[in-house]
Amino acid sequence: MSMAPEFARPYRLGNEPKSVELVATEAECAALARRFGILGIARFTASLSLAAETGGTVRARGRIRAAVTQECIVTLDPVDQAVDAAVDLRILPDGVPPTDDDPDSPDEIESAGGFIDLGEAMAEQLALALDPYPRRPDAALPPELDATGLDAEAPAAQRAAVTTPGESRPNPFAALARLKRD
Repeated sequence: MSMAPEFARPYRLGNEPKSVELVATEAECAALARRFGILGIARFTASLSLAAETGGTVRARGRIRAAVTQECIVTLDPVDQAVDAAVDLRILPDGVPPTDDDPDSPDEIESAGGFIDLGEAMAEQLALALDPYPRRPDAALPPELDATGLDAEAPAAQRAAVTTPGESRPNPFAALARLKRD
């Protein structure tokens, strides 16, 4: 069972250059936040320029911008972040599968019946642009969870001194050993 995309914006492909502005509604932002498993999306927009290329391909270039709220990976407190990411996609004509495996070239997206869902394509770009490890600037691990047992703000020389003989870095199991002794 396939569900309709939260931010559907079907667009008919053509040969004329075109500028497209997409703006998510409050309900669409809330649905995308649920889909991405984040606390919220206050704003989500995409500004695109579409231009035909050879062979029926359409190039979509522009930016996505969003205001999102995620959970801090340390404290679980809300972290507000701004997303501002470039978009560069090649929209392929009907029946032409993606072939480019070069990570430095634009992503390729298949069209269907001369249409592409630009909203869904931009939602996918937003998902890729989200910070995978959001963290409040003042967030620090409690000493009992830090592998060195020292505050993350401790001088590097002090943190480096807490090692097992013969190791050049802290033992990641040192915190577990301390907890077991307690």
